[in-house]
Amino acid sequence: MGFIKAFSGAIGGMLADQWKDFLAPPANLPPTAALFPAVPQGQNAGRGSNTRGSENIITNGSRILVPEGFGLLTFQDGQLTGLVAEPGGFVFTSDDPNSQSVFAGNDLLSSTVTMSWERFKFGGRPGTQQLAFYVNLKEIPNNRFGTQSEIYWDDAYLGAQVGAITRGSYSLRIVDPILLVKQFVPLTYLTAGARVFDFTDLDNDAASQLFNEVVGSLAAAFSNYTNDPAKGNRIARIQGDAVGFAQSLTYAVEEGYQWTTARGITIVKVAIQSIEYDEDTRALLSDVKKADALGGARGNSFMQQAAARGFQAAGESGGGGAGMAVLGMGVNAAAGAAGAFQQPNVPPAHQQQAATPPPPPPPAAPAPEDPVAKLTQLKAMLDQGLITDADYEAAKAKVLGL
Repeated sequence: MGFIKAFSGAIGGMLADQWKDFLAPPANLPPTAALFPAVPQGQNAGRGSNTRGSENIITNGSRILVPEGFGLLTFQDGQLTGLVAEPGGFVFTSDDPNSQSVFAGNDLLSSTVTMSWERFKFGGRPGTQQLAFYVNLKEIPNNRFGTQSEIYWDDAYLGAQVGAITRGSYSLRIVDPILLVKQFVPLTYLTAGARVFDFTDLDNDAASQLFNEVVGSLAAAFSNYTNDPAKGNRIARIQGDAVGFAQSLTYAVEEGYQWTTARGITIVKVAIQSIEYDEDTRALLSDVKKADALGGARGNSFMQQAAARGFQAAGESGGGGAGMAVLGMGVNAAAGAAGAFQQPNVPPAHQQQAATPPPPPPPAAPAPEDPVAKLTQLKAMLDQGLITDADYEAAKAKVLGL
């Protein structure tokens, strides 16, 4: 059994009159269809009419059309016998006596006598079954997934376990049609009169199995993505990275269920529609955002601005302003800081009154407290659970003079 490439474009002339059957894909196929039977057309634009051919028999010389983005599989008596993986028009040939045709170059007497004898042994019916199926080699969209309860994974950036409910969809591609039909597609989709094998069909047990396997791989996929330094270790990037998360999900699915190596299918892209974090994760994310705001260059700039506001408030109040007090410096520290900014050639006020004895020196003021160190100490106490979020926010506001 084999195929002869007959043409790539339109057909015409005497050759068209010799084709016994004309097979093509069925009409109105959904874009998610993966495997479906080739349908006899009866006649080819008025030529090669064959409205009385035997069912499930493909005669020699039959024309089979393979559209762009599809492949063709042929079966005889349940066995896979042929694969066409390129588009075009093809002529079917077979050594089976039931497929012989005088219009395909077979001798009239030998072909009809042989066919009669073969059918006589099976009560007048063909003693074989020949079927052709198309397989979708394009990217197949709209395969949905979703979790009914939270899934959990360890997140390296947050340093804790994260939980979320998520929903989305993915596209997949058939990369090995032979593995697919031999290892995964149920027999009911590979028989005469079979319905379309659709990955989104809720009544398709094989498709339901894929759905469950994707949901079962989501926790590992999220962990793969958020713990990958190349992807920035950030949860927030997942929803905008359809290809990157697809790689993480593909790896998780392949590791758990061998989609590519055992079934001939692979995930191409993933679109996450929503991620709903649980209460603990939302609180953790809020704390991390605050810590990020106070960390690095942004945190240093914020502290410098707060200190500048404190000095300004102290100057406006004559050196004893509330702004300096809340910064932990006190009135004496403010005076000392103001003295540090005096011009060196201006004598102190007490030197202008030489006759007046100098007053006794004031008691030493306590060393000013470093606000940055204080904030660091408060954050450590919050992380250890020694103070509440409310305590932390109040203390931080007091240190920063807000």
